[in-house]
Amino acid sequence: MRLDDLYLWYLADPAKPRYVGALKLVSAGKGVSLHYGKDWLESGFALSEDLPLVDNEFLPPSRLATDAQRAVGAVDDARPDRWGEKVIRFVDKPKRLSLMEYLYYAGDDRFGALGVSTSASTYSPRAVSPLPRLDAVQQLSEVVAKIEASEPITRLEAKIIAGGGSPLGGAKPKALIDIHGEQWIIKFFDNQPVDTPVVEHATMTLAKRAGITVAETHVIRLVGANAIAVRRFDRAMGRRIHSICAGTAIRAATASGAEAELGYPELARILRRVGIIRDDTYQWDARELFRRMVFNILVDNTDDHEKNHSLLVVHPFANGRLKLAPAYDVLPTNSGQGYQEFICGVHGRDSTLENAMSQCNAFGLLPAEAAVEVAGIIAIVDVWKTHFAQAGVAERDIESLSERIDGEALLSQRTRFDQTRYRSQAAKRRKPSPFRRNSQ
Repeated sequence: MRLDDLYLWYLADPAKPRYVGALKLVSAGKGVSLHYGKDWLESGFALSEDLPLVDNEFLPPSRLATDAQRAVGAVDDARPDRWGEKVIRFVDKPKRLSLMEYLYYAGDDRFGALGVSTSASTYSPRAVSPLPRLDAVQQLSEVVAKIEASEPITRLEAKIIAGGGSPLGGAKPKALIDIHGEQWIIKFFDNQPVDTPVVEHATMTLAKRAGITVAETHVIRLVGANAIAVRRFDRAMGRRIHSICAGTAIRAATASGAEAELGYPELARILRRVGIIRDDTYQWDARELFRRMVFNILVDNTDDHEKNHSLLVVHPFANGRLKLAPAYDVLPTNSGQGYQEFICGVHGRDSTLENAMSQCNAFGLLPAEAAVEVAGIIAIVDVWKTHFAQAGVAERDIESLSERIDGEALLSQRTRFDQTRYRSQAAKRRKPSPFRRNSQ
């Protein structure tokens, strides 16, 4: 099947899909454009800041790397991740590997609330089988292993894994499963040096202790290995939540022709500008984002790229405010590379607390306030070994991880951080505008 035209739908209520607009393959087959439909222009909402409700064809960036494929704005978040693309190539074997094929074959359960159809009048996604249930996880893991090893799979196994089943960013083996009527993402052990599923569960629960909102996780025991189940945060009570990744939000907010600064400070500025208001402050999520940045640095989670941060669009038809989605894919990469994937401060991606503190004002924090947050994260990370052991991480894995987390580069930052150094930098806060609450 050759797909040059597809149609985008909005599926907040899957029983009542709404037509959004037409998708077209452009940029010599490397990009996908969007043209809103008439009804959506009259009563819809902008899918992202760079896709306002205007009657024209929105085109993806003209300057794409030679191997890059990108859909315009929030549409790009409807594509499968790298593992999903691998499954599509292996199972569906499309004759052409354009982004339109990947968008179509990803099926109906993609990230967020957008869907892709072959029709503009009826929502007609690529048909797939019902999601496998928890009791089929062992079989699912065996299918994943076959795909990883490029071994042939049966027609039944193809149905189990069809669509890629991978709504969140990443290249590691994963799939969607049904647990008591709710969708979860299950991630499998991929021959890493440590038992990654158990380590990820331990890190996520440690992050929760540090005041970070995390996706719910459970370790799933398999024959000879473990897996981790992560509860989807873009699904609630049978409804789908429109969501975008951090990269999409930052690029959408970046002026045309300017280079997007993909990092924590820029994401924090967006949250402070169009984030939700909670407890009479619009800085709640920005403050938590600061904690996430510091935590990632101190536990050696350097895989904090733009797809590993997401935003939920709250009440999109009303005000479209953004809420920081629960953290996911938080675990030590055990690389000791010394730099993050996301920019942290004036020193770019350097994995240092000094760099994290350097632009604390972008998060709405005075230096003294930011130092309090850092000290709190340090106190939690200091007990990581005990927490990991209680979470079931093997002693040999703890010893392996300690070479990085408790290595000189990171441990010295925890022990030498001087909170009092920042007290003298406190400044009087500007009084909040009396009109702030009326601007929601």
